[in-house]
Amino acid sequence: MTEAVDQAVEIIYSRDVLSVDAAIILGAGLGGVADGLEDAITIPYSDLPGFPQGLTEPDGALVIANHDGMTIAYMRGRSEFHQTGDAASMAAPLETLAMLGATNFILTSGVGSVRGDMHPGNLVLITDHINFGGINPLIGMSSDGGFISLTDAYDPKLYRRLKRATLHCGVQTHEGVMMWFSGPSFETPAEIKMARTLGADVVTTSMAPEVILARRLGVNVAAVGAVTHYGAGFQGGDPRHDQTIKQAQATAIGLRRLLRAFPKTRELTPA
Repeated sequence: MTEAVDQAVEIIYSRDVLSVDAAIILGAGLGGVADGLEDAITIPYSDLPGFPQGLTEPDGALVIANHDGMTIAYMRGRSEFHQTGDAASMAAPLETLAMLGATNFILTSGVGSVRGDMHPGNLVLITDHINFGGINPLIGMSSDGGFISLTDAYDPKLYRRLKRATLHCGVQTHEGVMMWFSGPSFETPAEIKMARTLGADVVTTSMAPEVILARRLGVNVAAVGAVTHYGAGFQGGDPRHDQTIKQAQATAIGLRRLLRAFPKTRELTPA
């Protein structure tokens, strides 16, 4: 445990948080998922060593609340490789959440669709990923537990729990493989064709590094993509950042319903 993680854990303890059951990482435009939580404890990232800095409010905060018998920590915003040049920039926040007791992590992000039946506004449960960026957040950690298996990187039990949650909330989901690009530029039409050829269903510049970091911590991981656009050249796709953020904000409504239903599945399918 690094000094930053140790300090962040102590600060969170000081806010009357004894432990956390699960953590949800909210990507750009999806922070509204954490709105409306009763008796929530909100801690700005600026108070937490090792957490992302400089995010525009109301993002840039850790929101902790109890619902349906589970204490869940929501990260409103994350660090991205394309912002920092560091694929391991989320290592400290994820380790902090694991040290608080979170054994289940749900990652979320906007994604681009390369499948005709996955439209903007849809939610996609990620079943696997292709790391096209070729960058691994565990580089340099091979002597300290860097050799981890990613065979079940996306936990089957968590996937089933999220599928059960759709029955509680009435939100429809797809499933698919995501391909990770480093960003920040959007993919070219040729890269989108390649992604489809190699078996990807959605593309993103998020989540894959965090999946690897989380699996190193030994926690269970699930990921949900909010389709914000079609990939470049596919179905007329010509993505623009401002448009993807607006679509993510609209898609957050269904994502919030899905994630609020998630705790109801705990007794049905223990993680």
